[in-house]
Amino acid sequence: MQRPRPDLPSNDKRWKLVNATMRRNGYAGHALIEALHAVQDAFGFLDEEAMTFVADSLDLPLSKVYGVATFYHLFMLKPQGRHACVVCTGTACYIKGAGALIEGIEERFGAAPGETTEDKALSVLTARCVGACGLAPAVVVDGKVIGKLGPEAFCDRLAQEIAE
Repeated sequence: MQRPRPDLPSNDKRWKLVNATMRRNGYAGHALIEALHAVQDAFGFLDEEAMTFVADSLDLPLSKVYGVATFYHLFMLKPQGRHACVVCTGTACYIKGAGALIEGIEERFGAAPGETTEDKALSVLTARCVGACGLAPAVVVDGKVIGKLGPEAFCDRLAQEIAE
């Protein structure tokens, strides 16, 4: 006998899309990552309500869902800004000044890694490696790699990018 599925958290049509993804996979636990992607695609981030709904729907412990959501850096647990700035902290980038770039971003824009500016214009993230070691220190802004800039020049460029 199949156990009953939880009710959708609200009448928001996006929940129907998320539920359809889980239903398509037979509400199987192995589809957890796909279900989390569906939530993030629909809502932009994963909050506690969403993770609880996915956990109940897939009959998984909330701790497992949270563990997967926090393990993969592409899952966001907070609403993100209109622009994303991912600073590479891999060895080459770190040696060539990634730390100084992060400090410059914090000072100029008021957001540390994992945070979004108050005006929701910019989310700052870090990644272990973006695969652009030859451009160290490398930063990915809205999918575009920017490299070989010091903190001041980079922050000027970032201000220009998010103003467009």
